[in-house]
Amino acid sequence: MAGDKQNEAKVSPTDENKENQSDGGLGLEILQIIKESQQQHGLRHGDYQRYRGYCSRRLRRLRKTLGFRMGNRHKFIGKKITVEMLSDSRYLLLVLMEAERAWSYAMQLKQEANTEPRKRFHLLARLRKAAKHSEKLEKLCESHRVDAKTKLEAQAYTAYLTGMVEFELQEWKRAMEAFNKCKTIYEKLASAFTEEMAALYRQRVDEISPNIRYCAYNIGDQNAINDLMQMRLTGGGGGMMAEKLESLITQARTKQAATMSEVEWRGRSVPVKIDKARIFLLGLGDNEAAIAQASNEETKEHLYETLLAECRDTIQAVREELKSEAKQRERGSEGDSGKVSNLQFLHSYLTYIKLCTLVKRNESMAHTLQAKLKEPEADENKRGPRPQDLIRLYDIILQSLAELSTLQGLEDDHTFQKEVSLKTLVYKAYRCFFIAQSYVLVKKWSEALVLYERVLKYAKEVQSKAKNLNNSLKDLPDVQELIAEVNAEKYSLQAAAILGESTFSTPLCDRLETFRLDSTLVGKQPNLVQFPPDFQPIPCKPLFFDLALNHVAFPPLDDKVEQKGKGGLTGYIKGIFGFGS
Repeated sequence: MAGDKQNEAKVSPTDENKENQSDGGLGLEILQIIKESQQQHGLRHGDYQRYRGYCSRRLRRLRKTLGFRMGNRHKFIGKKITVEMLSDSRYLLLVLMEAERAWSYAMQLKQEANTEPRKRFHLLARLRKAAKHSEKLEKLCESHRVDAKTKLEAQAYTAYLTGMVEFELQEWKRAMEAFNKCKTIYEKLASAFTEEMAALYRQRVDEISPNIRYCAYNIGDQNAINDLMQMRLTGGGGGMMAEKLESLITQARTKQAATMSEVEWRGRSVPVKIDKARIFLLGLGDNEAAIAQASNEETKEHLYETLLAECRDTIQAVREELKSEAKQRERGSEGDSGKVSNLQFLHSYLTYIKLCTLVKRNESMAHTLQAKLKEPEADENKRGPRPQDLIRLYDIILQSLAELSTLQGLEDDHTFQKEVSLKTLVYKAYRCFFIAQSYVLVKKWSEALVLYERVLKYAKEVQSKAKNLNNSLKDLPDVQELIAEVNAEKYSLQAAAILGESTFSTPLCDRLETFRLDSTLVGKQPNLVQFPPDFQPIPCKPLFFDLALNHVAFPPLDDKVEQKGKGGLTGYIKGIFGFGS
């Protein structure tokens, strides 16, 4: 809550600027205000409850600021905003926030209605209330005190909420009319204002386009199903349309799946009795075609993830059937244990599709990273791609290929095993190449040179084996291009090794007499002096240990030592008086 209040305090001045009074009358940037509020207060993460709380708090602040209180804490006194009160655009904002609060509550109930169906009645009531508030806003904007742009935005906002209500009631024709009205207004606004505002209007048009086509399909336009499938594959139709699109496409494929009885793969026809598997296999061609036609890498990545998710769900459904089949075999006294069952072969086929899709996705990502790796770094502070990133991708590809070779039912298919072995060699060559590149970065010339030689060995082995396998290299990276690149890198490596031992490894302080343009001297780590400095030999003080001293026998010295004798009376007297001490 504290974080929400801080954010509210930050955005409020901005919104006040949008709620200004222009020369043509009161103005309110309706779409911009609701979009910014939604993104900053929960809807970025789909948290409608948080956004509803924000709308309630903002309504309270607006009423307090405007002096538009509805009674006190003991008694409620209802008030209505009239045209005569429109001396400030915040009165329009008050009605807008009431509509947004009702709409956000309806969306919250829609999420909860998945597990509690009875909340759908409350959902419809809140949506109707949101539409009622938007109609009130539209009537207020009809006043001559409000500028033309705000009037158009209010009409579009009302049409949008009205369309949402009719959409939930499955009144497809009326919903389509409302959405088309909303789309038309926003398209006109987009063509009349700045590029920043036009982008916001076009975004809203893109949001409601799937709803329009869904309504058209339910009215009877069969051509709309193709557009909806394409939107669903490219990530369109979010929010309340996502589930409906999934349901619609599943229904369409289910009708087609009724005519599908078997699939042929690797020379064997397998009956497909599981509906989920039929639906997935029917849509496989559409998914692959959409991936091939993807306009950018982000869209392609989304399509790959969608296909992989569907494939995993289908494999899980087949795996459940396999468990039931295994239990039936255990109960039966007879069974053909030597041959792979049709269901198990279907499972192998679906696993093959999943693993091949993983290989293609990681290869596409590796291709993108390779292109970025060759580009010069524009920002030194920002970390760019490294050869280690590509090594990881090729590790995943090799792991997928290893799983392909162990699929049940294909152990004796020698052609398949040879194809997998050939693909493994190709990707091993590329993985080895980027390991060598990583050694070049740390100036380990000898290790990199050995790895380049291994790349050439893999590539030549691929070329020799590919002669016996027709079209095996059709979908694989070009090995001949890799060989040419390795040969070029080898020469560059040898030159870098020679220069690194002489000039490039020598600091500037040791080659002041030699002129050479060195761009590294103006970088972040110029090689000016050698640090830490090398150790220098210096003379050391010798240490002597007299080990023979313990074994030396010294001569007697008794004749050299003065003997103490008697001193007589004189000595006695000196001793008494202390003179001799």
